[in-house]
Amino acid sequence: MITIRYPEASDKAFWHSLDRHLPEKEFEDKVRTKRGYVLLEDGDPAGLLRYNLFWDNTPFCTMLFVDPRCRGRGYGRQLMEHWERDMKAQGYGMLLTSTQADETAQHFYRRLGYKDCGGFVIDIPAYAQPMEIFFIKAL
Repeated sequence: MITIRYPEASDKAFWHSLDRHLPEKEFEDKVRTKRGYVLLEDGDPAGLLRYNLFWDNTPFCTMLFVDPRCRGRGYGRQLMEHWERDMKAQGYGMLLTSTQADETAQHFYRRLGYKDCGGFVIDIPAYAQPMEIFFIKAL
């Protein structure tokens, strides 16, 4: 059985096992503001999604991650669809997300109806990465 819920303080170890980019203080903020979700498979955590508000008014998915042992079961799609429904219920009209150009997630987002809407390249040596592609979807 699949359950998706907001993150709780007790999810900290699981969250950081999948999301090594989020500082501890920011995790606490995700719990407080409910700007994320944990997907549970039979009560065990198996995936997560976190988001922020771009321009302080547009939900922007900043991380979607499913435990590698649980991939291929549609959990990423379920997390995204749950987020979309929640954001629509909260009155938002569009969503944003992004991924690096060398990641296959771009195809996943397009299959979910997201459209390419731009990108940028970070070429500062300490932070360099492949081009970041941005996606948009109307709700």
